[in-house]
Amino acid sequence: MQEVIERVRQVAPTDLCVLITGESGTGKEVFARAIHSLSKRRKERLVSLNCGAIPETLLESELFGSEKGAYTGATEQRKGFFEAADKGTMFLDELGEMPLGTQVKLLRVLESGEFSRLGSPDVLKTDVRIIAATNRRLEEEVAAGAFRTDLFYRLNSVRIEIPPLREHREDIPELIAYFGTRTALKNSANYEGISTEALELLANMPWAGNIRELRNLIETVVTLEKGRYITIESLRGYLPRALKQPSATLTADNAETLILPAVDEYVTTAARERPTFAALPPAPNTASTLALPYSPSSALFQISGKTPEQLERELVYKALVDLAREVALLRGEMAELKDAVLTQNHEEHSETTIVPRASTDQYHVSNDTADFPLTMHEVEKRLIGAALSRFEGNRRQTADALGISERTLYRKLREYGFVELGGEENVQ
Repeated sequence: MQEVIERVRQVAPTDLCVLITGESGTGKEVFARAIHSLSKRRKERLVSLNCGAIPETLLESELFGSEKGAYTGATEQRKGFFEAADKGTMFLDELGEMPLGTQVKLLRVLESGEFSRLGSPDVLKTDVRIIAATNRRLEEEVAAGAFRTDLFYRLNSVRIEIPPLREHREDIPELIAYFGTRTALKNSANYEGISTEALELLANMPWAGNIRELRNLIETVVTLEKGRYITIESLRGYLPRALKQPSATLTADNAETLILPAVDEYVTTAARERPTFAALPPAPNTASTLALPYSPSSALFQISGKTPEQLERELVYKALVDLAREVALLRGEMAELKDAVLTQNHEEHSETTIVPRASTDQYHVSNDTADFPLTMHEVEKRLIGAALSRFEGNRRQTADALGISERTLYRKLREYGFVELGGEENVQ
């Protein structure tokens, strides 16, 4: 960060174009404003434009202006941002989102200071310093053909790369104090500070959103707590659920130790909370079954100064944990279904098989433990028999309970030899 600040001091008094790169939330616009405030143009306007927030069809008119009738809805002549920023500074945020057609016109302004309003042949002049920012890797965009090479080299004359917050964690205490004091003053409160434990917890968070995420968190806590002393207990109520309790760092050595207990606990909890079969349910929705909740007592992840390779490996480990939970839950559902069938059969008779009664609408279900382990074919057969017995042979209610159509139930009845029906018209 000291190198970044020194580079800002060096480039600010010049008229060189500046390209600021860094992840989202690192403070690119803050540094752009610092460059303008330290430049000889500081008494003129700083005009900011987010290239990613304006539709492609309107971006050119916003930058260069438009004449009356230039497009549908253009009812009057309109100045663009380049005219408004004349003699001052133009900050183009999210430059990587700018379409290629607009990039050509921007390059012309950088080279000659000339541009034309949309719908006008007149050439206008402007004296604007350009500061651009992006969270994309423009070298890759150039290689992919999504960004012009000549514009890239024209903007890249001075490049300032802002590191993510996880690479300068020693600044977190100062940032917290600054945001806390500023927020308290804004709310007419007194910022009482933060405990060592809470500060340590914040210092070890991954901060994917960088300084913006930290600022939003501190502003929320200080505002809602009315500036009171921040402890680790009061702080956890505002943190993401995965960070509310002390976490263990997942490595290749302790992965098995952390993952397996988490999976066992999840399976135990799922089995305890799974409802029993009071009645045969319809077929489960697979999509909703796999949308598993996150278990707060499972292995938690802590990232402190990890390399991209280490971060990627930890994400893979987490994906394996989630996959193991899904498999365990599916196995538990199958075991529960089998247990329900066996329990229902046992309640009827213990030494008989599934056979039709004298009436084709009467069925009898029982269990013979000598046949186990059962195949899926046999489980389905006994499940249908149990449902028919429960609903006294009413095929419509049976089909609804099993979550299948009456036509499918009819085919299953014939397949398993429960009854001999004369045709589909006999299905009730």
